[in-house]
Amino acid sequence: MDDFKHRIALVTGTSGIAGAIALRLASGGAQVVALGIDEASNQALAEQAKRSGLDLAVSRADMSEADQVEAAVAAIVARCGGLDVIVNAAAIHPYGDAVATSPETFLQCLKVNVGSIHLTAHFGVPAMRRRGGGAIVNISSVQGHACQAGVAAYVASKGAIHALTRAMALDFAADRIRVVSISPGSVRTPILALAARTLDGPDADLDAVFARFGAAHPIGRIAEPEEIAELAAFLASDRAGFITGSDHRIDGGLSAGLSVR
Repeated sequence: MDDFKHRIALVTGTSGIAGAIALRLASGGAQVVALGIDEASNQALAEQAKRSGLDLAVSRADMSEADQVEAAVAAIVARCGGLDVIVNAAAIHPYGDAVATSPETFLQCLKVNVGSIHLTAHFGVPAMRRRGGGAIVNISSVQGHACQAGVAAYVASKGAIHALTRAMALDFAADRIRVVSISPGSVRTPILALAARTLDGPDADLDAVFARFGAAHPIGRIAEPEEIAELAAFLASDRAGFITGSDHRIDGGLSAGLSVR
């Protein structure tokens, strides 16, 4: 598979969906740099890429900090010669309603989940313009469309990603830069494991909780990160050349029906 041959890609995040996307782009021939703050996840992704012989470098960066994102993008351009694809998958998932969520936690969630998208565009789009265009894929969530109770900060950030995606798609269309978002349902990731332990306690049986989450989806299971990665790869590729400004749900039918029985 060489659908990303000669492409240079930046992926924010190194575990779960982000890690799967980084591996998928690299397996398609792209030069990939993945940026993450968690050292264990960074190391695990780097080791997996090395075992697979992929051109995938992993660097530590706090995607909510402008100076670190600026330095990371500059390093990618210097090392690889430009930038063609940005996938924004870095995220945090605090729990609590608007009363229980502290102002600091609320703002930090927006800073990581939404602000990082602004930062990668702010510093990365000029490099994409010099390459003649490209694609930006933002990972949102079905919770940006309809949500659970008790996740005020997270759902605010995911809804904001949809709006920012539309704005960026319009702003950069003349530069031949397409911008889309993806809204997954439940996916087997560290964030879903956090959800399981938050709801069922720290000793929760993850397989049992994931099966329960999966039963809520008409397709009868949760998604695997690689399934989201395939959609991201399609949307970032030339095959999706007429797609921009849109959100793409990949949720096993979760948002297709009503919960009323």
